[in-house]
Amino acid sequence: MPIRLNKHLVDIGTCSRREADRLMEAGRILVNGERATVGMKIEGTEEITLDGKVLVPVTKKVYIAYHKPIGIICTSDPKADDNIIDAIGYPERLFHIGRLDVASSGLILLTNDGDIVNRILRAETQHEKEYLVRVNKRLRDSALEHMQEGMFIEGDDRKTLPAYVEQINNNTFLITIIEGRNRQIRKMCEAEGYEVLQLRRERVMHITLENLPVGHWRHLTPDEEQKLIRSTHT
Repeated sequence: MPIRLNKHLVDIGTCSRREADRLMEAGRILVNGERATVGMKIEGTEEITLDGKVLVPVTKKVYIAYHKPIGIICTSDPKADDNIIDAIGYPERLFHIGRLDVASSGLILLTNDGDIVNRILRAETQHEKEYLVRVNKRLRDSALEHMQEGMFIEGDDRKTLPAYVEQINNNTFLITIIEGRNRQIRKMCEAEGYEVLQLRRERVMHITLENLPVGHWRHLTPDEEQKLIRSTHT
């Protein structure tokens, strides 16, 4: 039974469907020596290569937590300078779950399990993400209330969803959101007249940075893995 190539690449642990389509559009995937096209179907017996290397199914699922430094780019493109895959240097191919902008630091998850990536991205508004934010001047109660209640931001005609906000000191706060619009927290701060001096993701769902140093990664614990898998099946 023919299957879409992007789904096949998920099934064998190569990448997510979105990433598969991007790789096809870039001409980096070949099927029996011919350039793959978005939407194409295969029988499953073809030779599929990525950047000239034959793709084989993943035998063991890997889940890691990485403390991304400022300056590292969340892209799987090996030609991009400072890409997250080269920065981690993991011996097997991984892909990141979601993104952090280049000027932000903090927790990002990576895996070779393309299926779980798709499930998490499809159900993005069900998963909490917590950030530590430091701005350039004293915080106003009204600004924090607007962020907590939901607000309009540049380039979007929808209000942000309600968030949990906790002030830490005069210019620092924690914010927990359940969505991930482009540069969302920075735009929320800008809408209230603040410049973000530091933005660090502290937590994704039940997984936290804890004492993980900047630029280092760790495997998820068995308990973290099981909770992650269960959370994507609800």
